[in-house]
Amino acid sequence: MADILEFYSRKDIQKAIVNASQNREFSAVYGLGNFGKRPDMVSFENDIFELAKQGATSFHISEEHWSNSLLLKPGMTQPQLDKLRIGWDLILDIDTKFIDYAKTTASLLIKALQFHNIKNIGLKFSGGSGIHLGVPFSSLPKEVNGKDIKLLFPEAPRAIAAHLKDIVQSQLKEKILDISTLQEISKAVNKPQEELLENEEFNPFSIIEIDTILISNRHMYRAPYSLNEKKGLISVPISIENLPSFNLKKARIENVKTTTSFLPKTTEKEASELVIQAFDTVNKKPSLVQIPEEIKTSKIYEELKTAIPTKFFPSCINQILKGVKEDGRKRALFILINFLKSVGYPVTEVEKIVLDWNNKNYQALHAGYIQSQLNWHKRQIDKVLPPNCDNDSYYKNMGIKCIDCTNTKNPVNFSKRKFFAHQKHKPKKRKTKSS
Repeated sequence: MADILEFYSRKDIQKAIVNASQNREFSAVYGLGNFGKRPDMVSFENDIFELAKQGATSFHISEEHWSNSLLLKPGMTQPQLDKLRIGWDLILDIDTKFIDYAKTTASLLIKALQFHNIKNIGLKFSGGSGIHLGVPFSSLPKEVNGKDIKLLFPEAPRAIAAHLKDIVQSQLKEKILDISTLQEISKAVNKPQEELLENEEFNPFSIIEIDTILISNRHMYRAPYSLNEKKGLISVPISIENLPSFNLKKARIENVKTTTSFLPKTTEKEASELVIQAFDTVNKKPSLVQIPEEIKTSKIYEELKTAIPTKFFPSCINQILKGVKEDGRKRALFILINFLKSVGYPVTEVEKIVLDWNNKNYQALHAGYIQSQLNWHKRQIDKVLPPNCDNDSYYKNMGIKCIDCTNTKNPVNFSKRKFFAHQKHKPKKRKTKSS
């Protein structure tokens, strides 16, 4: 206890915890899991030391930002919570028994976030054997399909988490098996090997959890520079470049330095594409995420026997195929790949069309970016519709006028309806009589 008091008496530690707690619900924990007053907030640095003197051993904060956290109370309705909420951070909680597995998972998630053009990523050790990743609210778009982003909690972070899990799963499986054999994993986690498999292949999420369903209103996580009571280690922020070399010794009380903060400060709305694409693709995992009807954009369609010819494409797709004249190339690529796959084109043909399209853009996308998108789609079994035509984040904001899809909502629906109508009225070939 003396070590804990001495640690929380440090002014740099007090300042770091208070700064991380601003506009968030705050709670002290006493011993193993005994939460103090909720709701609560902290305003002054010395409050941390005073709470520690009263027996507080760790401090937890909410993912959500509140106009006044003291107005929170149990049993509040969603509209009541929405009225108080002024934002939320994306916090990905990687939970596993082994720090090397957590570091590997974090590394892949960071690459997935960077793939979506996100540079400002927070990273910290959980204090146990896991890792927390964070994207600050300031990085998120103001709206998604006309709905204020602050109202899309918890469905938006759930969608993003599920989307990112889907991206990293294949590589994560390979990298974990590079660290340990299936037999070693089974012994280490005390599970029979068959419980580690899904469709006869190792499922990394049988031993690693990335919190999605547990992301919920008033969900709290351990504040940076706060103690984990079970392990006696501190939840220290980690710079991305130092992740490979991080070890548990650096989280010991006597070794902690406050040279790194958890969530970076940024004014860039760099997470727009991540949020939009997460909502567009996450319907492949309906058991994980509940998506509001107004932002659902697609559903899985049956296999076509043949690819629909280009003459049946709607005007919005034809406009995109002529090349993007200003901002929106990555969104256009996302639309094209999903559209072409949904109307029956194999990935090899999609690749040819997309590469030809890229040459028509005002500035070509890097070949590596296009290839990485195509490679990801090659690994997906399901076909997913492109965004609906009334999705302003895509078509309207790109200057695309969607005049054909008024009654069908989605360009794939238009093409299928037009194609099937043509097939239905197509004259049947007469059989020639044999003499």
